[in-house]
Amino acid sequence: MGKIIISQNVSLDGVVEDPTGEEGFGRGSWFLHITDKDREAWTKLELDEALGAEALLHGRRTDEWFASRWLARSGEWADRLNSMPKYVVSSTLQEPRWSNSTVLKGDVVDEVSKLRQELDGDVVVYGSAQLVHTLMEQDLADELRLTVYPVVLGAGGRLFGETSGSKPMRLVDTRMIGDGLVHLVYQPVRD
Repeated sequence: MGKIIISQNVSLDGVVEDPTGEEGFGRGSWFLHITDKDREAWTKLELDEALGAEALLHGRRTDEWFASRWLARSGEWADRLNSMPKYVVSSTLQEPRWSNSTVLKGDVVDEVSKLRQELDGDVVVYGSAQLVHTLMEQDLADELRLTVYPVVLGAGGRLFGETSGSKPMRLVDTRMIGDGLVHLVYQPVRD
C-alpha cells in the first residue's frame, strides 16, 4: 500500500503562498531569504526525498508550475523528477505538460484511495494547497514533512484550512537543515 506524503515549505506562521515571489503576493519570495548553506542542505533533503519516492501527486496548477521549471533542467534531481510517475488531480486538464503524468479526473477521495492501493511506495505531494486541504480533511495523508523557514509573514494562504474536526498528529522526526531551517515529520494519530 502506498503512503501519501505531504511535503511542504512553510513560513513559521504556516504560510505556503508564493514562496518564490512569482505569484504577486506582496509578502512572497520568502523562500529565497536563506543562506547558501541552508539552500544546499535543503537541496540534498529534497533530492533524497525524490529518490525515495515512487510517484508525485499534484493539483493542476502545481503540476503546470513544476513542468515549466523542471522540464528544461538536467542533473540527478531534475532527471528523477522528470522521469518519475506523476498523478495530477484535475477536472479540467486534458493534456498534462509534465512528462510521465496521468490525470485523475474522478472524485478526489476515490482516485487517491485507489492510487494508495495500487502503489507500494511514497506518493509525495508538493504545493497543491487545495488538494492538501482535501487530503487532510478526508484523512488520506499518511505523513506531513514540513520544512519551516524562519520568517513570520503575518498574512497569506496557509497550509491548513478549516477542517470538520481536529486532526491529531504525532511528531516522529525533527532535524535542523543548514543553519536556519527545521524539518518536522508528523504522522496522523489514528484509532
